[in-house]
Amino acid sequence: MTSLSESRSELDAITADIELTLVSIIQGVALTVLIETSREAIAKLDWMMWPYVLSGLIIILVFWSRVVLHILTVIRWPLEFGHNFLYIACALVEAFSFAQLGNPARWFAFVAAFLAVGWLLFAYDLRLIRMRVRDRTGDVSNRLYALVTRDQWLNLGLLLPAFFLVNVACSVAIHLRPEFFLARDGHIWLIALQLIAFGGYLSYVVIFYAKLAPLIVPARSEWRAKTRANGTSA
Repeated sequence: MTSLSESRSELDAITADIELTLVSIIQGVALTVLIETSREAIAKLDWMMWPYVLSGLIIILVFWSRVVLHILTVIRWPLEFGHNFLYIACALVEAFSFAQLGNPARWFAFVAAFLAVGWLLFAYDLRLIRMRVRDRTGDVSNRLYALVTRDQWLNLGLLLPAFFLVNVACSVAIHLRPEFFLARDGHIWLIALQLIAFGGYLSYVVIFYAKLAPLIVPARSEWRAKTRANGTSA
């Protein structure tokens, strides 16, 4: 019946609102931690710490933008508690990372831990993507989820493991050669590498959104049409 399709559409919208509210709150908390730990370095013009602050800001932008893309393309009713719990776990480790500002070895170690939790989140979200693929709501949706699936596996199989290993290597290098990386400020080369990597990834996310944007509205129209058809047949 029509009322069933309307209820499903309303639940889809509520679920998306919950996800957007959650990610906005937890990233607001992470930003607050970054501000608290960096304000002294910024006020004292400690330029050696500024790349860390900028890298932390890019991490927040990447996390928020990835979740928004996920909301636009994948999130529908029912609400996934495990998926949202992993958001919170990511934000917790992210905040711990920002609290290490001024301690390069711990910074890279905690960023690596954040990436590990993020990798787990990407693996968990494969289940959600497969659910949307099984919906088979239309040609546009199939094209959309082909792109989303390819991106998910690219992150799982290449990007996240590479970022994780690089940050672990940076932390280990600082522990093994503190006379160079700490006493002689050699860590600036490591944070420059991290900053370039995260900046490049943020650019990738923006370009990926540009590819998805033309497909999102027609794909959602197909979702609604199928929901109405199912409700009518019921």
